[in-house]
Amino acid sequence: MKKILLPLSLPLMLAACNDPLSGLEPKPAGPVNVTVMALNDFHGNLEATGFAGVKVPDPKDPAKTVSLPAGGVELIGGYLEQERAKNPNVLFVGAGDLIGASPVTSSLLRDEPTVIALSKMGMKASSLGNHEFDQGLKELQRMQNGGCDSNDTSKACKFQNPYPGADFKWLGANVVDKTSGKPVFAPYLVEKVAGVKIAFIGAVLKDTPSIVSPSGISTLNFLDEAESINKYVPELQKQGVDAMIVLIHQGGETENGRGVCETFKGPIVDIVNKLDPAISAVVSGHTHQAYNCTVNGRTVIEGDFYGHMLQRLDLTVTPSTGKVDVRAMNVLMDSRSLPKNAAMTEIVNRARSLTEAVKQVPVGTIATSQISRASNAAGESALGDVIADAMLEGTKAQSTQIAFMNPGGIRADLNASQAGNTVTYGDLFAVQPFGNAMTVLELTGAQIKALLEEQFDNAGVAGQTKVLQVSGGFTYSYDSTAAKGSRVNASSIKLNGTVLDAAKSYRVVTNSFLAGGGDAFSTFTKGTNVIQMPNVVDIDVFVAYVKAHPGLAGGAQNRITRTK
Repeated sequence: MKKILLPLSLPLMLAACNDPLSGLEPKPAGPVNVTVMALNDFHGNLEATGFAGVKVPDPKDPAKTVSLPAGGVELIGGYLEQERAKNPNVLFVGAGDLIGASPVTSSLLRDEPTVIALSKMGMKASSLGNHEFDQGLKELQRMQNGGCDSNDTSKACKFQNPYPGADFKWLGANVVDKTSGKPVFAPYLVEKVAGVKIAFIGAVLKDTPSIVSPSGISTLNFLDEAESINKYVPELQKQGVDAMIVLIHQGGETENGRGVCETFKGPIVDIVNKLDPAISAVVSGHTHQAYNCTVNGRTVIEGDFYGHMLQRLDLTVTPSTGKVDVRAMNVLMDSRSLPKNAAMTEIVNRARSLTEAVKQVPVGTIATSQISRASNAAGESALGDVIADAMLEGTKAQSTQIAFMNPGGIRADLNASQAGNTVTYGDLFAVQPFGNAMTVLELTGAQIKALLEEQFDNAGVAGQTKVLQVSGGFTYSYDSTAAKGSRVNASSIKLNGTVLDAAKSYRVVTNSFLAGGGDAFSTFTKGTNVIQMPNVVDIDVFVAYVKAHPGLAGGAQNRITRTK
């Protein structure tokens, strides 16, 4: 892999089908310059959020520094408008997770303002992401096509009635119906600009079923990414496309997230190595990292998350030779230098006006200004402890004894936004935006041991670890170097100091995502005496817990011990 130097400037830069006879149309005589702007892992962040890569003086206390506000639709819209004025040949696309796990301003309105904003900014296509499936296939199809037939009518069509749907297409070459085997969403989109045709092929990680609620995607199969993408290359070549770009919600990582390509690794590398040579570049996502690397002669790029960066591909397409030159960079959506788009400001202001009252409701106080979701060496976080305790306390009427929380469901630190370390509903919602219902079930001690083993090599991926957050009184230790299936010391698994009895049943509470086998924790699906609690959701028990414990402190992170 070759490292691409990443220029540093302001804005900061780090490095469906057409007519089958359309390929016969005359091509431009010389090279054509086309710019592709891409957005990944936006998660409904209509407003700018802190970009950890740059520190600036704190407006409230200039002696301190805070993360630079970056992203948000006002700055993204301003940048796109600015660049289109320079070159009209700009195509705006996405790499998945545009919606889902979103802040209150978007989520309380079912992410409709986000889709409307992206549409008004001229987005043409985006790959599906796993979070697009958070509310199930039917709701995702409504987000694509419009209307108010939602599974949450309290939120749908409150921003605009009727909700118009997306002007762009979600693409999923590897998402097919189990019965017919046919794609449920368009596999690709071809855009003609300045006389040349640019094809975008979309895919989502094949492991999506292990990280979303199974019930919402029960009719779908998620196929191999590279095989599914390559399947459509001959079809597009017959249409006479001049360049092919992959939009994929799967990514990689570099050491310490610094974008150094010599350390680049992850699932995306294997996928790219299998792609047809006709594909010129890959726009990736999912791992929330910023990188701009070359794999097997192709640009592979991802742009952080929450809209902090846009991936920019400057293409020089020469139809007469079939050559496509790609210059790639990540462009920081910098609040210090970029203009704001007036139409996007209107959308943000309307979304705020509809959600601010709920967002600003004080809930309680915490001991310090922040309770962190950062995990210790064992994988336990102070905020994870709190959330597991909240789940347990919120279901005491069901005689629960142990709570389990998935770390991926904790989307932000708990930050106090009001004076006196007061946290609001919006602060809590930012932490738990999914609306997963509580589920109570019984597992034996042996099943709990099996459940804990599923944390390691999670979903069959060697070295992938997802440590469940656990409630107070439940403790255990593990050795990460031990053989598969033997990493957790059975004699260390204790409830209130007593070793769990392998044959005895224990009352467990988790969320509906995990209860359905999400994150590849299949042992939950083997539980007995299951009580579904659709009217008791994660945010409700979290709010109740914070209210009941003024001056709440983060957990001591002493429930899980890693011996090696």
